[in-house]
Amino acid sequence: MNCATRWAASLAASLACGCAALNPASAPHPDTHSLDGAAPSAPAPAPRGAPTLVVSLPHAAAGLDSRRILYQRRAHTLEYYAHNEWVDTPSRMLAPLIAAAAARSGAFGAVVLTPSIASGELRLDTEVRRLQHEFLGSPSRVRFTLNATILETATRRVVATREFEALAAAPGEDPYGGVLAANRAVQSVLAELAGFCADAARDWRPR
Repeated sequence: MNCATRWAASLAASLACGCAALNPASAPHPDTHSLDGAAPSAPAPAPRGAPTLVVSLPHAAAGLDSRRILYQRRAHTLEYYAHNEWVDTPSRMLAPLIAAAAARSGAFGAVVLTPSIASGELRLDTEVRRLQHEFLGSPSRVRFTLNATILETATRRVVATREFEALAAAPGEDPYGGVLAANRAVQSVLAELAGFCADAARDWRPR
């Protein structure tokens, strides 16, 4: 091999290495999962003069403000699945589900989700405190914890507050098993939340 040939081969190898550095192998696309509420149903007729409820976007506790899915193998230590994630953050997925659950209670003249130009007599604030797949026993299970507070909009007076928690056994010891359990836990809490909202609306009296 003469000098020119060797130089050409070296140049080609250098260019190939440079292209490889600029175009690294892409990571596998993660599987994405959703949270779904109960099957849609027509709400019961609201009583005459029922208040309007404004539903705020839920707050998220530390670690729950991203699309990553949390799991736990030992106490006080939380980890994230590497190749599975939510299609959106838990709070954004839950916002329309919470509004739909309140509407199904039939206790409100209207239920609106922020941001909205509409106003209402009552406001529902929520915080997602836990949504995690726990491998602390067999079978594994998902824990979902939601704090809810209903306030009188005009006075910011707290009308009612409560923390909800549901545990659902996972049908499989893998991320998808956790997703299925998470949906069951969410649906359980939403059913209780609807009753809570209905009770608060029934007991509320404007001052």
